[in-house]
Amino acid sequence: MNKWDTMTDYELVELYEKGNDSAFDTILSRHQAYVYSYILFFVHQRDIADDIFQETFTRAIIAIRSHRYQTTGKFSAWLIRIAHNLVIDYLRESKGSSIVPTENFPEALTNSVHHSEKAHETHLVEEQDMQTLRHLLDFLPAPQAEVVLMRFYEDMSFKEIAEATGVSINTSLGRMRYALINLRKLIQQHNISLAV
Repeated sequence: MNKWDTMTDYELVELYEKGNDSAFDTILSRHQAYVYSYILFFVHQRDIADDIFQETFTRAIIAIRSHRYQTTGKFSAWLIRIAHNLVIDYLRESKGSSIVPTENFPEALTNSVHHSEKAHETHLVEEQDMQTLRHLLDFLPAPQAEVVLMRFYEDMSFKEIAEATGVSINTSLGRMRYALINLRKLIQQHNISLAV
């Protein structure tokens, strides 16, 4: 373990902002696996994922070096926000957008806070093998899969998810609700043992 490994993301960003490149190397090694897997999950092509990954960190570098990075929320959530925007741009350009807008969902459902109860999330994750769950995410609309990925695999709060994806907390909650409903249907269809 080197001295950089014990530092927080904010401390490393501050050092990098002042010109210390070793600090950025630690930031990159700390976050690259998750950011890359997040991008690959949506674009499904390694060459495209590589390009978006490089652009994500290029934009992060530019923002930090030009003193535009603000220390609000998790650093990882900020990186995912950059990656998310680039993924959305790519999907819109290549497929005419495969993202299903949440605006099509009934407002009463997407605005209901009780759908996000921790018990539902915890129960789902505890009962279902994480690899099986990850496979099932491929069958969900992209915004629903995204919120499950961020919540269960990155342990982000709904506030952080909302900030990273550029939507309201209620929309994030609504997406989680629909994701859980759709996962239950998939689980029943494939006879997977899961009591939710």
